[in-house]
Amino acid sequence: MPIDWLKRHANLKNLAFALSVVMFVWVIWYCYTGSGGGQELVSRLLPIALTLQILFMYQKEFLYHRLPALANHVLVAIYVGICVYAFVYFLFEYEDIAIYRQGSYTKQDFIVGLLMFLLVMELSRLAHATLFWVNLILVLYTMFGYLSPLDFFWHPGTSFYRVVTSSTVEMSNGIYGIYGQIALTLIAAFLLLASVANGFGAQSAMIHVMQRLAGKNRQMVPQAAVLGSLSIGMVSGSGSANAVVVGSITIPLMKRYGVPGYFAAATETAASMGGLIMPPMMGVGAFLMSEFLGVPYWDVVTRGFGLAFIYYVSLSFAVYLICVRLLPRDPIVAPTVSPYQQIKTSIFFLGVLFLMLMMGWVGMGELLAALYTTAFMFVLLLLNFLYFKYALKDPAAAQETFLGNVRLSIETHADMTSYLTLLLATLGIMIGLFTVTGFINRMGGMLLDLGSWNIMAMIGMSFIFGWLVGMGLPPTATYIIGAVIIVGPMTKLGVNPWVAHFFVFLLSVWGELSPPTSLTAAISARIAEANFMKTMWEALRICLPITLMTFAIFSRSEMVVTPGWTQIGAVVVVTIGTCGTALAMFGRLLEHKVGDLLLRTALMAVAFLALFYPDDKVSAVTAAFVLAATIFGVMRHRRIAPTGLQSQPAN
Repeated sequence: MPIDWLKRHANLKNLAFALSVVMFVWVIWYCYTGSGGGQELVSRLLPIALTLQILFMYQKEFLYHRLPALANHVLVAIYVGICVYAFVYFLFEYEDIAIYRQGSYTKQDFIVGLLMFLLVMELSRLAHATLFWVNLILVLYTMFGYLSPLDFFWHPGTSFYRVVTSSTVEMSNGIYGIYGQIALTLIAAFLLLASVANGFGAQSAMIHVMQRLAGKNRQMVPQAAVLGSLSIGMVSGSGSANAVVVGSITIPLMKRYGVPGYFAAATETAASMGGLIMPPMMGVGAFLMSEFLGVPYWDVVTRGFGLAFIYYVSLSFAVYLICVRLLPRDPIVAPTVSPYQQIKTSIFFLGVLFLMLMMGWVGMGELLAALYTTAFMFVLLLLNFLYFKYALKDPAAAQETFLGNVRLSIETHADMTSYLTLLLATLGIMIGLFTVTGFINRMGGMLLDLGSWNIMAMIGMSFIFGWLVGMGLPPTATYIIGAVIIVGPMTKLGVNPWVAHFFVFLLSVWGELSPPTSLTAAISARIAEANFMKTMWEALRICLPITLMTFAIFSRSEMVVTPGWTQIGAVVVVTIGTCGTALAMFGRLLEHKVGDLLLRTALMAVAFLALFYPDDKVSAVTAAFVLAATIFGVMRHRRIAPTGLQSQPAN
C-alpha cells in the first residue's frame, strides 16, 4: 500500500537522510570535477547544509523549549522554507548576482540575503550562543560606530542594508564567502574519510586496539587515551568530537583501574585537544591556513607532523610521570581484540598512509586525494565486512549490515559538514563586519606600534589578545580572528608568515583549554563525573607542550619554515626541552624535598635554554645534556616516586 508505506517512512529522520545523500553525492561530484568553483557550490549547498543542521537539531529536541510543539513545528517549517527559497533563487540567479549585479542589487536579492542572514544568526544563537552575541554587538557597532566615545573604536557607521549585503549577496565575505566555501569543499572532502571510518566501525575498533597496545601495566592504562585520541585525531580534527568518541571508552577504563576521575578526564581532554594539531586533518584552522597563505594543504601538513610529534610525545611522557605517582605497578589483564577489529584498524591507518602518499608523493590535489582515499578505504572496509560476516560468519560482524554501515557513513558526513558549515558561515559574518568597520586595520596598527617598540611585547600582547578571544570562542573562530588581526602586523615586522600563522594556530588550540570555558574539558569531566574546574586546570598542567611550542616556534622557527632535516633537528630539540620541562614539573629526583625542588628548578632552567636560546649550536648541546638528565631522572623517579595517591577517591 503506497499510503501505508508513506506513513511509515515520511519522517524527519528519513528526510534528513535523503538530504544527506544529496550533499554526500554533490560533494563527491565536486571533488571529482570541480565544476562551477567553490563560490557556486556554496550558493547551492549552503541552504541544504542549513536545512540538515535544522533537522539534526530538531530530531534531538525542540528548538524552543518554552513554545508548544505546534509553534516549534511551524517555525521549523518556516526555516526550511527559507532554505528552499534561497536554494531555488540562487539556482537561477547566481550568475547575475555574482557578476552583473555586484553593488547594485535588486529588491528580491536583498530579501533573500536578509532571510538567510537572519536564519544564520538565529541558528548560531541556538548552536553557538557566544558567536551570536558577538555578531549582534558587531551589527550594532557597524551601524552606530559614530556614537563611540573612544577614538580607537570610532567609525562613521553604515546602514543595515550594507550589513545584510556584505554578509550575504556580496559573496566576498559573509555566509557565502571564503569560509563557507572551505567548509563545503576542502573540509567536506576530508570528512568523507572520517564518515566512512565511523560508518564501518573503524574508529571504535581502533580505540580497542590502542587499549591492547597500552599493555598489561596498570600505569600504562591512560596511554590508551593518548594513543586513541592521536589516532582519531587524524581524521576528526575536533577536540570535543575526539573526547566524545574516545573518552566514552577510555575514561571509564581508566577509572576502573584506579585512575582518579579528574585525572582521567584531564588526560582525555589533553589528548583530544591534540586532534586539532594531528595531521592529516589538523582541524579547520589548517585548511584556513592553507587558504590564507595560498599554498597547497600538504605544505601545512608537512609542518604539522613535527608539532604533533612534540605534543603527543611530551603529553605521553607527562601522563606517564604522573601515573607512576598515582598508580601501583601491579600487572593487569590486557583486553582481547578480535581479528575483525584488528583488520579494520589496519585499514584505517593504511587509508591515512594512502592519503599522505597521494598528496605528498604523487602530488595530487587535496580534493581528489581525499576522494580517492575515501574510495580506497570504503572498498577495503567493505571487503573486510563481507568476508567476516558471510564467509567466516564471525560474531563480531553479526550485528552490522551493509546498508546500515553506508547510511551511518552518509549521516555522519552530513552531521559534521552541516555543523561546520553553520559555524564558518557565522564566522564569515563576523569577519565581514570587522572588515566593514575597519576594526582589523586599527587593531593591526596598534600591534605594529607595539612591535616597533619591542617585538616581544607584541608577541605577549598577541598572546593575551588570543587568550581573551579563546575564552569564549571555539578554536576555529580564534584562529580566524587571530589570522586577520595578528598575522599582518607580525609579517610587516619581519616575522616569517609560517611562524606567524602557526603561532596563531597554536594559540587557538591553547584557547580551547583556557579558563573559564573549555567544551572538551566539559565533555570529559561529564563522562568521568568529575569536577569541571579541577579537570580543566589539570589538563592545562599536562598540556604544557602547547604553551611552550607556541613561543618556541619563534626561536626554533625551522620547525615550521623549512621542512626536511633541519626541521627534524629543531623538532628533536624542542621535544627534549618539553620532556625535560615535564620531568621538572611532575617528576621526583631526590627524596629530600628542598634538594628535589632545587634540582628540578635547575633542570627546567636548562630545558628552557634548549627551547628558547636563539643560537642553534648552544641549544643543541644543551638539549643533549637535558636528554641525559631526563633519562637518569626517569630512573630516579620510578624508584622514589610515592604511590600513596592511588587511594584517593575517583572524583
